[in-house]
Amino acid sequence: MPIIKSAKKAARQSVKRRSNNQQIKKTIRAALKEFHAKPTADNMKKVQSEYDKAVKKGLIKKNTASRRKAKLAIFAKAAGVKNTGAKKAAAPKAAAAKKPAAKTTAAKKTTTAKKPATKATTTKKTTAKKAAK
Repeated sequence: MPIIKSAKKAARQSVKRRSNNQQIKKTIRAALKEFHAKPTADNMKKVQSEYDKAVKKGLIKKNTASRRKAKLAIFAKAAGVKNTGAKKAAAPKAAAAKKPAAKTTAAKKTTTAKKPATKATTTKKTTAKKAAK
């Protein structure tokens, strides 16, 4: 049993974290079991979502989740499940992301052009003050 105050707190935190991690793992296993029992597009989305949540919370690594989702896709393909809508939704987001990027580069060019002009005026003022002294 820890004696130091910080060690006691660390023990309490580890108990909470362990229970949270176990809960996340249980939901992943339940969703996976449901998908294997009845492979549908909705069940596949649920499992993939659970993997993404686990990655976001730091429970599993990104590549591990990616590998497991790829394995799900192979299983789904063999079962004849089609994941509709995933590719169509990704395309408009990419196009929308490109448009603001072009605007920001134009804004950066205009701001960089203004900066040297302000520096030149400040140097003139300082030289004028030095000459006045």
